[in-house]
Amino acid sequence: MDPLSGTGWTVSPPVGDTLWIRAEEQSSPSGVRRRATELAERIGFAGERLGQVQLAATEAATNLVKHASDGEVALSIVRDGTAALLQLVCVDRGPGMADPARSRLDGFSTSGTLGIGLGTIERLADQSGLYSVPGTGTVTFARFRQPGTGPGGTPPFAGLTRPLDGETECGDAFAVREVDGVVYALLCDGLGHGPLAARAAQEAVRAITAAALPARPADLLQLVHRRLAPTRGGAVAVAVVDRAARRVGYAGLGNVAGWIVGDGRRQGMISTPGIAGHQARSFREQSYELPPHASVVLHSDGLTDRWNPADRPGLFHRDPLLVAAALMRDAGVRHDDRSVLAVAA
Repeated sequence: MDPLSGTGWTVSPPVGDTLWIRAEEQSSPSGVRRRATELAERIGFAGERLGQVQLAATEAATNLVKHASDGEVALSIVRDGTAALLQLVCVDRGPGMADPARSRLDGFSTSGTLGIGLGTIERLADQSGLYSVPGTGTVTFARFRQPGTGPGGTPPFAGLTRPLDGETECGDAFAVREVDGVVYALLCDGLGHGPLAARAAQEAVRAITAAALPARPADLLQLVHRRLAPTRGGAVAVAVVDRAARRVGYAGLGNVAGWIVGDGRRQGMISTPGIAGHQARSFREQSYELPPHASVVLHSDGLTDRWNPADRPGLFHRDPLLVAAALMRDAGVRHDDRSVLAVAA
């Protein structure tokens, strides 16, 4: 395979390209609609297709206000270097759905209102998904491709970032791409939070997106380490997921968590102590077997590692965006920047 560099990477959205909006008040749907319109227009949505995005955003937020508690909407522009899409993610903490498939049918409602929201969103979006556990809550997503970019495919990965409350810049960042069935994934947690942490994380992204591929995880980690020297540094993990060979190569420095998750169990991947850019005695690389229908998950220490896959039946067989969103909701309880990157095997 010829060396590759530059384009083709999906990276965490910069400031202004991602928004987290609480949806608990009667006025929330109009606010979500307005912000979705702003992001959609920025990447070329207009006319009828813009109206469909507006309708989906309104329905999604209305569902949260009517049926959920602690509802939130994440709106993002997701770019892969050549195209973009508008991504809408909804999370809540209850009451969940006993029959998610039935809840997607027009006319079904648990509140006595006209149940058209979920079915409408599914028809309007280019891609959508839903995961729900009774008593825990529901996660949904919808993706709308940039006009004029063609049908595209569904990538086997997805990530989410969220800054510390009160901050506008997130000190966590990720970068991911697939090359000939092999997924290269990086997650960086810049030391501390705020603009200086964000600068470190973005330098890590720039380093890996400029690297020639194929490459080993330890070599990519070493490139990132050198690039972060002028910054405050951070914790970094690099995973190379070979889906055909059923193997994961992994190299980590610091306290980014790496997991292989499937069949109600998880296996931790080993990182070495240190701070990328400043303290690194070695760049150790480990290789792990990748079970069928598993997921590879990287997350920053803004999420606790005390989550149990057995409490989320079937989640890790689903779209990686559902995995990332559910973990962000359930484990993202620490007062810090938060990020999750999931890769489907």
